[in-house]
Amino acid sequence: MGQKRWKITGMHALKIAVGSSVAIYVAEILHLQFAASAGSIALLTLVSTKWDTVRLSLYRIVTFFLTIVLAYITFTVFRIEWVEYGAFIFALVMLCEAFGWKAAISVNAVIGTHFLTTRDFSGKFVINELALVLIGISIALVLNMFHNNGSRRREIVRHMRHTEQQLQQILGEMTEYLSDKKPEINVWSDLRTLEADLQKFISDAYDYQNNTFQSHPSYYIDYFEMRLNQCHILHNLHNEMRRIRSMPRQAAVIADYILYLVEYVVERNVPQAQIEKLEGIFEVMKREPLPLSREEFESRAMLYHILMDLEEFLIFKKRFVEGLSDEQRRRYWNQK
Repeated sequence: MGQKRWKITGMHALKIAVGSSVAIYVAEILHLQFAASAGSIALLTLVSTKWDTVRLSLYRIVTFFLTIVLAYITFTVFRIEWVEYGAFIFALVMLCEAFGWKAAISVNAVIGTHFLTTRDFSGKFVINELALVLIGISIALVLNMFHNNGSRRREIVRHMRHTEQQLQQILGEMTEYLSDKKPEINVWSDLRTLEADLQKFISDAYDYQNNTFQSHPSYYIDYFEMRLNQCHILHNLHNEMRRIRSMPRQAAVIADYILYLVEYVVERNVPQAQIEKLEGIFEVMKREPLPLSREEFESRAMLYHILMDLEEFLIFKKRFVEGLSDEQRRRYWNQK
């Protein structure tokens, strides 16, 4: 486990420890029965993201009242304790699964043991149990408001710059094939490494989004997914370049275009000008004299496929830009 992961895990463990302890302390001050269970409820609710904590808290409250009804029915119908609890858990799991509340099962199972132990369904005891739930989830909600989102956002931006630099480097390496040179660097390895990085960056972007209550952070997810799609295109493009047996003279035009394209592989570029320039190259290629040999025909056909891949590479960025909301344009592109 890396240093960063240890830090995240340590902070999460500290939140759970503090939250559970404080929950028990508050429950004891209020002289609630089964005060230790407030700590367990806080622990089970303190998951890794703000949104998950909010959703779980709502599930806990809604299913609490369902739990009371199920406990009352099962604990009065059956007369053998282990059978009663088994029937209660069976009914609870089935209902929670049916309504998509599976995450609420654990806390309600704990609450069920209290009713099983006391056989007390009075209003006073129901309030006692509700207080345990509210204490646990309230402390979990408060503690999960504390996330170092500023640092996480800066890290994501660094990942964006790293991705752009790697894409620029890979495109530059690919021009060596079109110049009929053997690249000194393993392009396949660079592409695979960047794809693995992008998968991690996407996961980090999702984690960042789930820890803020604003909607715009989906921008980072969309950005990295767009770059991952472009990486897949470069895989195809690289494969096609390697299959060209004899490099035609038109390859130099495409190599020059890729070198021109490199400087526009940046976040805030709208690729319309690059697409129009590429369309001009398509037109020039169409007016070229017909190939004189089968080998030249195959090579020219591969060049045409390379142009199509470059077009798709740009279209992914164009779609990303077109999909930006007004809020995202204002916040990330400084556009009104």
